[in-house]
Amino acid sequence: MLLDTHVLIWLVTSPEKIKPAAVEHLSDPIIELHVSAASAWEIGIKTRLGRLDGDPLLGAWSEVLADMSISELPIESADAIVAARLPWEHRDPFDRMIVAQALRRSLTIATRDQHVLDAALSPTFTV
Repeated sequence: MLLDTHVLIWLVTSPEKIKPAAVEHLSDPIIELHVSAASAWEIGIKTRLGRLDGDPLLGAWSEVLADMSISELPIESADAIVAARLPWEHRDPFDRMIVAQALRRSLTIATRDQHVLDAALSPTFTV
């Protein structure tokens, strides 16, 4: 399961925003959770622009992921190539990268992002 950026943020700061059944599912130790390095990039950009207070999360990034048993996916050049070639008009580079990484690794994306859900380019799990 690849967590969309907002899902990671909600799990850390506002788990009540996620459906209880989804939290239970994501907490199942059998489910392997992943987060893209693009999520750190997205949180950093939005923090710099004043749209998010991501400094606490970014300052403890490795510890937060370790505490939640989440593996980080690095961005590989093959991910960038797939993201650029997606047959999808959505311009958000972070969403494109997350979808590309999910496709390349056969992961399901945990999201509530309607653009990602509507595109149906990879399996999704609605939180």
